[in-house]
Amino acid sequence: MTPPVLALHGGCGTLARELLPAAEWDEVRAHLAQALRAGWGVLGAGGSAVQAVEATIVVLEDSPHFNAGHGAALTSEARHELDASLMDGATLQAGAVCTVRRIRNPIRAARAVMERSGCVLLSGPAADDFAQAQGLAMVDNAWFTTPRRVKALADIQAARAAGPTAQAGPAGAMRPISEADRHGTVGAVARDRAGHLAAGTSTGGFNDKPPGRVGDSPLIGAGTYAMDGVCAVSCTGMGERFIRHVAAYDIAARMRYAGQALEQASDHLVHDLMHGHGIGAGLVAVDAQGRVRAPFNTLGMARGWIDATGHLHVATHQEVFDAGRA
Repeated sequence: MTPPVLALHGGCGTLARELLPAAEWDEVRAHLAQALRAGWGVLGAGGSAVQAVEATIVVLEDSPHFNAGHGAALTSEARHELDASLMDGATLQAGAVCTVRRIRNPIRAARAVMERSGCVLLSGPAADDFAQAQGLAMVDNAWFTTPRRVKALADIQAARAAGPTAQAGPAGAMRPISEADRHGTVGAVARDRAGHLAAGTSTGGFNDKPPGRVGDSPLIGAGTYAMDGVCAVSCTGMGERFIRHVAAYDIAARMRYAGQALEQASDHLVHDLMHGHGIGAGLVAVDAQGRVRAPFNTLGMARGWIDATGHLHVATHQEVFDAGRA
């Protein structure tokens, strides 16, 4: 038996502290702690790493503070298209959904795909229909919308209309007016009492993305990867870059074949490779020994972890808050 470990992220690119009232930052950290405790409850009861990752991400998907589920980004057509994935390090089984519009908790659908479909990835209306057939909670697309996302989309589209100098992002399609426009992909990693690892990621993509765009989050090896004896990883940042570098798997490969430690492999990706291209990036990862890493190269990254002693830590910027025992 090994002591369980759990970690999460709520997306890199966090707002500057002064752009939100202190009470809202307190609520963000409270939701991070709530998500950690949900996953920790599963691990404490002898549940699997896969179950713990799912339970953790469900809480983040239901929170309006993160770009996943309720609070997700809007496409250029003011609709929500959500992506999620889940991977079991014990078996290398994985499941994912992308561009779904009606599944309340896409991470639950990712698990259903992994366990009940015989596939790894289902997309669009077919994935929505599959989830409904599996008895998962379904909602109207408007359920995911929050006022902050509506304003961010309007600001981005107004800036783009102002001329080409206002444009940035993949293929010039997006101009982040502030960090609020791009923060939020969520993810979690866990090691259970049997020593098994798991990772999951869920996102709404970026505001004003073209309909049908798929990032790294639902792509196994790009935004999510887990392998027993090595590590479990969930990434956040510009998905196109993570796809090109097969980022999550690259960390595992560096550890497995080059003998790098988790710290070295994950820091290389975030601080050397991505930062060297001017790309905001972050991740959470846990290795087979239960060591946790949560590097980021932006102003902040919502994150938290519960270590092998059962101690809970949460943060949005550089300062890490001690949230006591789980």
